Amino acid sequence: MAPSVVGVPIEATSASIPTSDNTPPPTPPPENISKDKRRQRLLCGIHRMSSSPSLSLSHVGRSRSYSAPYGSHTNLSCVSLGPGASFAPASSGSVTPGYFSSGHGSLSSTPGLELPSIKGIEVPLAPRKTANLSSTALAPTTSCLPADVTVSRPKSRASRKCLYDFWSAMPDEVRVQIFSHLKPKELVRASRVSREFHKFCFDGQLWTSFDASEFYNQIPAESLANIIASAGPFIKELNLRGCLQIEHYKRAEVLVTACRNLINASLEGCRNFQRSTLHNLIRSNNRLTNLNLASMTAVTNSTCKIISQHCPQLETLNVSWCKHMDARGIKMVVLGCPKLQDLRAGEISGFESIDVAKAIFKTNNLRRLVLSGCADLTDETLKTMIHGLQPEIDILTERPIVPPRKLRHLDLSRCSQLTDRGVKALGYLVPDLEGLQLNSCKELTDSGLELIIASTPHLTHLELEDLSELTNDILSKHLAKAPCVRKLEHLSVSYCENLGDAGMVPVIKNCVSLKSMDIDNTRAGDLVLTEAAAMVRSRATRTPVRGNFPRVGLRLVVFDCSSVTWTGIREVLSWNSEVRHASSSLPTYPTEIIGLRCYFGWQQTVEQHTQRVLRGDFASAARLERKWADYMQAVEEAGAAGAGIRRRRRRAREAQLLHASEEEGGAGGLGLGRRRARTMAASCTVM
Repeated sequence: MAPSVVGVPIEATSASIPTSDNTPPPTPPPENISKDKRRQRLLCGIHRMSSSPSLSLSHVGRSRSYSAPYGSHTNLSCVSLGPGASFAPASSGSVTPGYFSSGHGSLSSTPGLELPSIKGIEVPLAPRKTANLSSTALAPTTSCLPADVTVSRPKSRASRKCLYDFWSAMPDEVRVQIFSHLKPKELVRASRVSREFHKFCFDGQLWTSFDASEFYNQIPAESLANIIASAGPFIKELNLRGCLQIEHYKRAEVLVTACRNLINASLEGCRNFQRSTLHNLIRSNNRLTNLNLASMTAVTNSTCKIISQHCPQLETLNVSWCKHMDARGIKMVVLGCPKLQDLRAGEISGFESIDVAKAIFKTNNLRRLVLSGCADLTDETLKTMIHGLQPEIDILTERPIVPPRKLRHLDLSRCSQLTDRGVKALGYLVPDLEGLQLNSCKELTDSGLELIIASTPHLTHLELEDLSELTNDILSKHLAKAPCVRKLEHLSVSYCENLGDAGMVPVIKNCVSLKSMDIDNTRAGDLVLTEAAAMVRSRATRTPVRGNFPRVGLRLVVFDCSSVTWTGIREVLSWNSEVRHASSSLPTYPTEIIGLRCYFGWQQTVEQHTQRVLRGDFASAARLERKWADYMQAVEEAGAAGAGIRRRRRRAREAQLLHASEEEGGAGGLGLGRRRARTMAASCTVM
């Protein structure tokens, strides 16, 4: 029995499918035999295609015949590829396994469709039963893939949910906190990214402090005025130190109009500021606490009067080098600002006035007083500032009975009229003093400093430069035994030509907290350097950790000291690079070294040695120190008179070459660099 092609609907022709299986098929004429063979081969190919697993049918009425040709008017269309398509058998024949899945669907075709009779088919196809066809399948529709072919594909990227926008969903407070880590210059650049960035970059919380001292010479005047105009209402700390570009009247008015909530303001060096503009700025900011007007030509006594009237909260005032004012303005500020604690009036004239001194004595709130360069300051004025006018004197001690001053820092440098009589007034009346500067007061002697040193237990900084009348007794007998000996950190006695080892050695032994010492142009010698190395060695701890790099704990300035030789310098270098090897433990390394400034001919070697020690290269530092010592010794031998002078000079030249090669190429630790430097030095010597 010829199989019927199920699942391939064939359009009907003029002939009808017979309703009975007993009707014999028509016999083709002889002339159509060759055509029937071609049709048979075509149908065999179609059968092979339809018998594949992907195109097999689940239910067929009869088995197909390889020799049953179809007519020439056959039209195949609408091949069903849908999963679960099922077909009802035309008769009670067997069901062929391995075809489309059974029972899950039906072929989409017209119900009750009968296949037409095809010319050349010997056995007619069985009529299709419509019992298993879907009632809704009225017409051929688009075919589907079978169940074993259809696989659920992942959704495309377009159908996915958009990524989470962290920046837009971030709270404004967090975004402002992110921008707060940028400097003003970086904020201005970031504001050009977008409008949203511009809004956040000029948020008031980011501009409470505006410091232009880092880029004052790079920012144009218009840009500076625009920034201040945008952020001015929020600025509380303003630093325009050195901004000379604010010279135009309108630009300065923008500053005055915008900034009305200033607490700290620094206009130091703004020489082109107009006087009226400065006065308006002070009037509009009555909450000013710190005001720096140093080197401003617009500052006058009228400015000081406005400050005393509109700045009751003022605590710090700097009017140093303001040449158009005098001490009368200082008096108005001191009386009008009861909270003033820091007054800096360097090189201001008129301090010979007793009324100004009485005003300073009356307040007794000053913690810092800077009167450096005030050439008019006399002994009587200074005594009035400390004792007052005609104080009561204690009979036993002969000291004035007045409340002690609250001064902690006092700078009287270059007050040339001061003598021992005026400086003695500080004795026992400044117990909280921590810093004292009396540089270039050339009339001072040991007797003027004895009472101050004996009554200041908190003294940490003492500067006595260019006091040629001082002797070693003030150091050995007073400073080395003073109450502040354990707290003294900085001592400067430069250009004190009468001071030498006898006075400095006891100070270095007892002042174990020293961090810096300026003794240049004195009579200090190698003994001072040796004692300094021993003091640092005794107070500094050592570490067995190689990677724990040392730091500079004491800075010594000893240039232009005729008694300092290379032997003392070598003592310091040897201590800096000392590595102690104990038999029962690991080697130990220094944690604190001495920074040295010495004769300029040796300074390059000292700096190279210090750099190697600071980066932990102790072996290279020790090698440099040894070769430098050999060179210095050979130079001294070459300068001696007598026989063998040529041989000593040759040894000196060889030592110089070795030292130069180590100093130039030893920093990188490469022998090639040292050889190259040695060759270059040798060639220069030959030439």
